[in-house]
Amino acid sequence: MTAKPTIADVARAAGVSKGLVSFALNDRPGVAPGTKQRILEVAAELGWRPSVQGRSLSTRLAYSIGLVIARDADLVAAEPFYPPFLAGAERVLVAAGRTLTLSVLGPERDEEAHYRALAADRRVDGVIVGDLRPEDPRLDLLAELGLPAVTLGRTGDPRFPAVLLDDAAGVVATARHLVELGHRRIALVAGPRDLVHGARRADAFRAALAESGLAPAAVIETDFTPLAAATATRGLLDADPPTAIVYGNDVAAAAGISVIRERGLDVPRDVAICGFDDAELARWTVPALTSVTTDPARWGAAAATALLDLLAGEQVEDIDLGPARLVVRSSTGPAPAGQDAPQRDPR
Repeated sequence: MTAKPTIADVARAAGVSKGLVSFALNDRPGVAPGTKQRILEVAAELGWRPSVQGRSLSTRLAYSIGLVIARDADLVAAEPFYPPFLAGAERVLVAAGRTLTLSVLGPERDEEAHYRALAADRRVDGVIVGDLRPEDPRLDLLAELGLPAVTLGRTGDPRFPAVLLDDAAGVVATARHLVELGHRRIALVAGPRDLVHGARRADAFRAALAESGLAPAAVIETDFTPLAAATATRGLLDADPPTAIVYGNDVAAAAGISVIRERGLDVPRDVAICGFDDAELARWTVPALTSVTTDPARWGAAAATALLDLLAGEQVEDIDLGPARLVVRSSTGPAPAGQDAPQRDPR
């Protein structure tokens, strides 16, 4: 080899993960004796030597990865993205002998102070950063603290590697699907615009409709909860009701279906419904929910793997998981003839 061998080279040659190589080379627990011996022999054969950065990072003793979610706990509990995301991350971390430290901070908690405490007390070795905001101040803070990080998505800041998934592609596919079914009054019950992904999805929705010469029937910003989605749906049905509604996640869509049925309307005959994230719930709603799959478990595993590689002293590039994909089920169907739709009310 002409270039200096890396942990990735050792992992490939030994047929194990980079995280396992890092543990073996740093004499950490959790590696079977036979596996450790094989890794050490392969490293010696390749002439691997630890980098200064890798050695300094290996002196951390927390053996834990942090994820800080700055949302009300009730909002996190209602969000179907996090359970599979956390499960995917945990599978990778447990195999590498690390744990996940989850912090859910309500509006009364000081997020900056919490990150400073995590770093000062060495409670985590690095962090996964989600719910990115425009000009996100956390990135400057993490750079100041010297805390390794991987971001979920990208703000344009190149200092930290990112795990990328084109969720806008799923929104565009959803809008085109509804237009192809003949819908012309399509509303979006969206997430907050102060989150990068919330603004990106809403903008993608508007752009996709504009391709067909349409404007949204409405774009309503919510906090992703079922209650907010139900309130938004009632408002849409009380005004000039759309024939199709796209929701920011699947639990919001399920709440919307309930409200529509309360009005004596049918899904999808009177109102077509689409969700987002393709949670397990989407398969069990009646009718089954058309949704966008983002594979949160894969996202969590990729983020954890990237952060472990970063902690091992590796040069980590952005990881592109590809575009989100529309999964069509029975909650979407042709637009009502003449686009007249929702009128019935059991009252």
